[in-house]
Amino acid sequence: MHAVRLHTFGPAENLTYEEVPEPVPGPGQVRIAVGAAGVHLLDTALRKGAADQLPFPLPELPLIVGREVAGVIDAVGEGVAESWLGQRVAAHLGLVNAGYAEFAVREVEALHPLPDEVAFDTAVAMVGTGRTALAIEHLAEFTADDVVLVTAAAGGVGTLLVQAARNAGTTVVGAAGGAQKVERVRALGADVAVDYDDPKWPEVVRDALRGREVTVALDGVGGRAGRDALELLGFGGRLLLFGWSAGSVTELSAQDLFDRLLQVTVALGPRLLKVPGGLRAAQDRAIAEAAAGRLVPAVTRFPLRDAAAAHRALESRATIGKVVLIP
Repeated sequence: MHAVRLHTFGPAENLTYEEVPEPVPGPGQVRIAVGAAGVHLLDTALRKGAADQLPFPLPELPLIVGREVAGVIDAVGEGVAESWLGQRVAAHLGLVNAGYAEFAVREVEALHPLPDEVAFDTAVAMVGTGRTALAIEHLAEFTADDVVLVTAAAGGVGTLLVQAARNAGTTVVGAAGGAQKVERVRALGADVAVDYDDPKWPEVVRDALRGREVTVALDGVGGRAGRDALELLGFGGRLLLFGWSAGSVTELSAQDLFDRLLQVTVALGPRLLKVPGGLRAAQDRAIAEAAAGRLVPAVTRFPLRDAAAAHRALESRATIGKVVLIP
């Protein structure tokens, strides 16, 4: 089969498209003929060897990169019912990195059967990014009275948060970088869509809200944009941090919290595991929301052989929504 392997940590060009043996499912496992594989920022950190950006130790090389797949089961291991053969499924591979390939194996209990109406690239977006967005939504506890500001609103998580906040009846402010992304955020249904590359974007938000204050800020950017989002929060506002695509986390101090009685939550890692039912339940719900049409992920597609280009585009923030590879 064809797969993308990493032999040496470093730039995107170190991802090589090559022939490797097909995996064989072991006891309790199935093999998935991959229809789509997800590309995650953690994949780029792993590729670079950036151990300080990973929630797990650097693995031994060479390896096949990739954390999320969707496709059709074409082989089963010992102890797995043959009724699984031919089923459409999605799976998060956890700490195993083997998704950038034409075939992948996973334990049967980790599989999510897919309705026919859920495309493979949609499933890949929802089983990883979707579960994160729904966990953040749970932590945010939206009410119809909220004014919700989403930074990175054209990103994989951000596009889903805009929709989730809209579905909850809130007033939604979406901030993204560049005119194309702002138009995408507006098309998602945001009440206010702004370009945070414009230094005056907070003023645009204040003018558009006409005296209302932001009550919830969901920040996936950090840096100056994250600080601007914090300063837009009204008295008693809630700030949920879920990333720092700008390269640095949002700066804040205890004084910020005392001055305006802000509530701040880091909506990553172990915090997300505390949602009811855990991440497994969040994955199931994410796929169900996509099947019902209530959440529609944005997807940017690349051929599997162009994994290096996908990494470069993701790192330069040139993509909209979830990045997927198509074998």
